Amino acid sequence: MDDHRGFKDRIYAEFARVGQALANEKRLELIDLLAQAPRHVDALAQESGMSVANVSQHLQVLRDVHLVTPQKEGTRVVYRLAGLDVIGLWLSLRSVGEERLAEVRRIVEDSGPASSLNEELPRADLDGLLASGRAILLDVRPRLEFESGHLPGAVSIPLNELMDRLSELPRDKLVITYCRGAYCLFADEALVLLRQHGYNARRLEGGWPEWLSEGRDVST
Repeated sequence: MDDHRGFKDRIYAEFARVGQALANEKRLELIDLLAQAPRHVDALAQESGMSVANVSQHLQVLRDVHLVTPQKEGTRVVYRLAGLDVIGLWLSLRSVGEERLAEVRRIVEDSGPASSLNEELPRADLDGLLASGRAILLDVRPRLEFESGHLPGAVSIPLNELMDRLSELPRDKLVITYCRGAYCLFADEALVLLRQHGYNARRLEGGWPEWLSEGRDVST
């Protein structure tokens, strides 16, 4: 029995290292950003509103438990998630929080995405609509993220360019917007803008990481 106790203490301590690495809201945000596309430290700092030093410290914690991996590209080090299982881990953690924490639901109801208003188009309906020619899929994430990977058939118009490029979108089709995921507001802002200008538009359920985690086809 003593051997059993020693084994359990050692193995659970290793699993706890992963939990400890995830137990920080800023590190979760970095994982969410890296789920979109690999990035160097400066870009992560700009996106997250943190200093470069703080980002580097958080990345080191994630690197110590092999959730992210660095790769030298020229004079910079680019970070990426270590695998699709890391996205799955993040989405599972988020799902438990959604189910168990009433605070999450209140935050979404107060200021969250359009999903709280039942505006989302189920992912299962997307292929049929695109195949029928009755809809167009609009990716409003930054161009870097679109080029790293996107849903098949998607058109890239970053949110900050959308107002100037509305004329590129057909008015006789449903415009389906998507962005970084369930809690990204880019797609909601695009939805509001499109409807204000007379487009029939809906937001896709979830976004890029949810699509990717389900093993669906992707384009790069």
